[in-house]
Amino acid sequence: MSHITVERDDAVAILTFNRPEVLNAFNNALMHESLEAMAALNRDESVRAIVVRGAGRAFSAGFDLKASAERRMDDVSDWERQMRLQFDFIMQFWDSPKPTIACVHGFCLAGAFEAMLACDVTVAAEGTRFGEPEVRFGTGIVAMLLPWITGPKQAKELLLTGDDRIDAADAHRLGIVNHVVPTGQEFGKSMALAKTMARAAERSVRLTKRAINQTYETMGLRTALHASLDIDVILNAGDSPEKAEFARIRSEQGVKAAIAWRDARFK
Repeated sequence: MSHITVERDDAVAILTFNRPEVLNAFNNALMHESLEAMAALNRDESVRAIVVRGAGRAFSAGFDLKASAERRMDDVSDWERQMRLQFDFIMQFWDSPKPTIACVHGFCLAGAFEAMLACDVTVAAEGTRFGEPEVRFGTGIVAMLLPWITGPKQAKELLLTGDDRIDAADAHRLGIVNHVVPTGQEFGKSMALAKTMARAAERSVRLTKRAINQTYETMGLRTALHASLDIDVILNAGDSPEKAEFARIRSEQGVKAAIAWRDARFK
């Protein structure tokens, strides 16, 4: 595997997104490697907790916009297949029978924000930047977890403005993260939590996580997420002036120029 690394510290596994040169943006190779690695960790009875982090300057800037620009998407079925991969990648952290701890720093945006939400616990470094800017350039949310983690009014404000400058303190206030620590201490805090969970009775931890998740499943979380994904497929397969202009600038001038155009409209 070249896009992620997996290490062990006793009963704790550490899965690291390892594309630091692009702020650990999620391309298909990284997602497939992560799905494979998580499946193996889920089967490994000696693994009792999993810490998820990013190498370099960020947890992740989200799905790789350069890779998506190079991907041929001819019809709705292409979008459905691609977005199902993205959805499964995000939800693997929710669905894992082991406790998952997101250790975030730098940037935690868009699809990475959703992957962080899917983890059971989040530890954030001060200065981490959170948000989902999708509506600002004509795309949508892959896994609509935010209304289940915080309230509907908070979710609507964040998602309908496309705000991607939420700081760690505000994320903590919104209930998006559990702990905010000084930069550089996030991994130590994450490992301390993971090791505490790993020392607890394995069967009790596993079944308690299942019971908590099942509460949300009973309330309709899974049905709602799939319905939202269906809407997102339609949204992404269609077009809008903003999406077309973003794509044009990205194709002619590169991703940085397209993001600059997107952000300039909201200054």
